[in-house]
This record gives sequence, C-alpha cells and structure tokens, in this order.
Amino acid sequence: MEVGELEEILRVFESSISQIKWRLKHPSKRRLETDVLALCTETRPVIMVDYGGKMPELQERLCAFLKHCKQESSIFEHLRVMIIEDMIYLIHFRALADFIKSSLKLEIEMLFVDLEKDPPKMITQVEKSSAALELLSAQKLFASVFSADGLNSDPLQNHGIDLTANAGSSLSEPVTSTSSELIDLSCCLQISQVTVPTLNGWLLGYPVVYLFGKEHIDRAIYNLSTKSLHIFQIFICRYV
Repeated sequence: MEVGELEEILRVFESSISQIKWRLKHPSKRRLETDVLALCTETRPVIMVDYGGKMPELQERLCAFLKHCKQESSIFEHLRVMIIEDMIYLIHFRALADFIKSSLKLEIEMLFVDLEKDPPKMITQVEKSSAALELLSAQKLFASVFSADGLNSDPLQNHGIDLTANAGSSLSEPVTSTSSELIDLSCCLQISQVTVPTLNGWLLGYPVVYLFGKEHIDRAIYNLSTKSLHIFQIFICRYV
C-alpha cells in the first residue's frame, strides 16, 4: 500500500469519528486506528474490539463509523462488523476468506493445547480431539459463508438462519443502511459447538489455540487459573 493511501486511511478515520460524534478515549482511539490500518492493509483479517464501549451501542457506533468511511473512500469497502454472541469484531472479508482457505489447507501452522488435561498438554494428534473436530466444523462453516466474491447465506439458511436479514444480500453490494455493515455469526457456536476461546484462538491468530469442549469449561478455567504453561520451540538450521 502506498504512502498516499495510508494518509487517506488516517484522514478518513479522523473524519468519520468526528462525523458520528464518537467521543473515544485516547487509548481506545489509538487502538481502533491501529486495528483499522491493520485491516485495510490486510495485515490482519480479523480484530476483536474489546474497547470503546459496550454492546449494543458499540455495535451501532462501529457500523455507523464504517458507513461514513465507505462514503468517503473505497479503501474501506471490504470492511465489515461481525458479531458472535456478545463478541464483536472488525473484519476484512476478502482477507478473511483467504485466511479460512489457508487454514483448511493447513498452510497456517497452529499449536493446540488441551485444557481438559491436568496439567494441560500440547496436542500432537489433532484428529483424535473432539474439540479440534468442532473447530474444524466451525472453519468449514466460515468457509461456506465467506468467499472473495461476497457472502453466501445458503449454508446458514439450511439451518433455519437468515444471515442476510440484517447484513444485506451480498457483502459486495453498495452500503444503503447501517445494518448492511453487520454480519451476525452467533449461530456458529450452536451449529459447531465450538467454544469462544477456541474460535478466537484461531480467528485472531493466537500463538496457541486452547481446546476444550463445552462440557469441560469449568476444568479449562481451573487449569488456566492454576497451571503454568511453557511452550518451547527448537529450530535447527544447517549452514553449508
């Protein structure tokens, strides 16, 4: 991305924050600015917004913010607000589609820790973990919904869920209302039974992904609170 485009992102960012009269505290504003830059440059496909307010006001603010950004610059055209139950994210849907594809092709290395074990242990045979299979189910659901061309709601409609009721019929359509900025994937947790920490570990690119089933939440919390986790990676390079 050229310097001029980065300057335009920052200009539109400031203008949109001002237009919607969003009085963010300075630390939150800096975080949002950094996150928006990461998304627009496709450095990251997803960021979680855990600052700047509470739901549902935060959701409304972010949707209004993106709407104004897109009215001023096409650089923001691929950005959307995504919610999963009480979690809220900003996504670059084209970059997210590529990330999902790479994950399913195992092009992205992920390290898994089984929090159902005491003490927690690294998982070497992922295919034998029921929690890992739930994550795979969630990844396939995301892959069926997101593509580089837009949003496909058919897989969710098969489960009786109308994703486009609030999000518009296609992510590539022009913005006509605040709701067209929103994608609600709360159903993902019901369809796949994946836990939020596991899903976030994958979506947000954490160093390790915590795996545990919903029936073992108490044990996972206990292990996280009382056990130390040390992960070592040894790299051997041979110079000729």
